[in-house]
Formats: sequence, structure tokens, C-alpha cells
Amino acid sequence: MKPFVLWMTGLPCSGKTTIVKDLQNDIPNLAMLDGDELREWFSPKDFSKAGRDEHNKKVAHLAKLLLNHGVPSVVSLVSPYSENRKNAREIIDAGNQFAEVYVKCSLAKCEERDVKGMYAKARKGEIKGFTGIDDPYEAPENADLIVDTENEPLSDSANKVKDFLKERNLL
Repeated sequence: MKPFVLWMTGLPCSGKTTIVKDLQNDIPNLAMLDGDELREWFSPKDFSKAGRDEHNKKVAHLAKLLLNHGVPSVVSLVSPYSENRKNAREIIDAGNQFAEVYVKCSLAKCEERDVKGMYAKARKGEIKGFTGIDDPYEAPENADLIVDTENEPLSDSANKVKDFLKERNLL
């Protein structure tokens, strides 16, 4: 197995973290860089465009560090702007050991899955700049892999990711 970085992007509650947890069952030493957890340490409460851009860059540098030390990782991060994802690819600079995975799911389905009530708070104006509500999400136009968590079980999405990694000779 070669180290790799999968950059999973999608709306909040699209299934990114759930897929990574499934992958961790089958891929030894797989590090999950979860956007919510890392935000606590790297960029607390700065959801401005500049703050999001900076947070994404910090996470990309961390993923590159893990890659350079032979640790496979999956970044579970909304990364709402195409510019964020382009910067991540450039920072990590790992050829086919880097892949952007679009976790596709409609806004309505993501809101339905939201156990924390974040979307409801955003719709009431209690949370400002929430992706999908009053801040845009730019869906990838050229993702390396697309998984459709709205129309397939999350386990099928995880299996597609594993198959993709095998096709790239990373597993």
C-alpha cells in the first residue's frame, strides 16, 4: 500500500465522515482529518471566505506532512470553493496519490440527515455563513471520483472509494 490523500468534499451532512469511518475498518493506519475537529484547533469560529481559505490551506499542509511520512489520510472537509480544492491539490502535490472525491448529496437530503440541527439554525439566522444556506457550495466540475450518498447506501460509497484506490494501485 502506498500513502495517499483523499480530499472528500461535499455539503455538511453529505456523508463524508461516515464514509471515512467505514474506510478505517479496512485500511490500516488511515488518518481522518475531519474539518470540524481540526477547526477547533486551527481556525476556531472563522467562517469568513478568508477564514475558510486559510483553514483549507492548513489542513492541506497537514495532509502533505502525513503523506510525506507514509501515512494514508482522508480529509473530510466541506471545502466549499473550487479554489480551496485547487489549492489543496497544489499544496499536496502528490500526482495520483492525491484524489478529490465529491460526496454528492442534495441540500434537502443533507438537511434531513442533520442531527445537530445546524441547517435549521442557519435558516433561522442563528448561524451566519453556513454552507448551502447563506454561503455557496461550488460543486466540483472535475472530481477524480463522485459518490452519490443520496442514491446509494453509504457502504456502497465506501466500497467505490476502495475500488478507486485499488485501481490506482494505492491499496
